[in-house]
Amino acid sequence: MKTVFHPSDSRGYANHGWLEARHSFSFASWYQPDRLHFGALRVLNDDIIQGGMGFGTHPHDNMEIVTIPLKGDLEHKDSMGNVAVIQEGDIQVMSAGTGVQHSEYNNNPDQDINLFQLWLFPNKRNVTSRYDQLPIRSLHQKNAFFQILSPSADDQGVWIHQDAWMHMLDADSGQSFDYDLQSPNHGVYIIVIEGEVEVGDQALSRRDAIGVWETQKVEIKTKSNSELLLVQVPMIQLA
Repeated sequence: MKTVFHPSDSRGYANHGWLEARHSFSFASWYQPDRLHFGALRVLNDDIIQGGMGFGTHPHDNMEIVTIPLKGDLEHKDSMGNVAVIQEGDIQVMSAGTGVQHSEYNNNPDQDINLFQLWLFPNKRNVTSRYDQLPIRSLHQKNAFFQILSPSADDQGVWIHQDAWMHMLDADSGQSFDYDLQSPNHGVYIIVIEGEVEVGDQALSRRDAIGVWETQKVEIKTKSNSELLLVQVPMIQLA
């Protein structure tokens, strides 16, 4: 088993006034040659957007983009004609494929929004751009992993063009779990949204993260009431 530990305070940080961003992997002006990606996971940004502010229209292509609001709601508009509000407790996915332009705004003037945005390399290039959105709360289970993303449109949660899965865990203190990997070529990147856990022998607290690979399963123990996001990706498959 191999691991890489990313303490919360080791992430990149940018403060643009209206946006506070923390980067798990190299992004924009923050470049770390040893933190370019974890397998097919290219970006995991932890953003706080001030009320009434947001990202103007900008382009993407050949990337699978996943947005999970942790607090507050985000308005999305794109060149495919989609206009939607991604609410706290939702997951949104956009396959950029051949190219798409979109904007994201916090239209609540009195409340900041905190969200995770993840970018994953696709396993197919130049696919038709697409959009999907789903309430995570409809999938929620207590003290068990629940799937929010997979490679299959017929499976639970949203889907993307990559052999990847995302699960969440909302667990009470004092619980133990085994998380299974799909194949020897997969790894899992685990970030603590809230709480304190142990992953193997490594202690993690709020917003700490660990990547684990070359193993069949990962043992997780909760030391307090905890919420986790687990991103399972192929470690070698990049389109």
